[in-house]
Amino acid sequence: MQFDEFINSTKEDAPPQSLSEPLQAMWYARKGDWETAHNIAQSISSELGSWIHAYLHRVEGDLSNADYWYKRAGKPQFQGSTEAEADEIVNSIFK
Repeated sequence: MQFDEFINSTKEDAPPQSLSEPLQAMWYARKGDWETAHNIAQSISSELGSWIHAYLHRVEGDLSNADYWYKRAGKPQFQGSTEAEADEIVNSIFK
């Protein structure tokens, strides 16, 4: 699967079964299901999982919590739109 296929899959009712946990979290985030995306992100114990977690708290508007997770991810707080950040996260997974 590539970026465009991932984006197209978000038009479906359920994620493709082959998605990794990070892609599952981002799939649900793109669908607007913050709770499911957050639950998945909490189980990903890596810098990528922390970045996704930071992104989700940024979407939520909880910037202090987002800052904590950006630090755990080793990343500065993203300065662009949340949509641009979502694209960057997903693209980083496919690299």
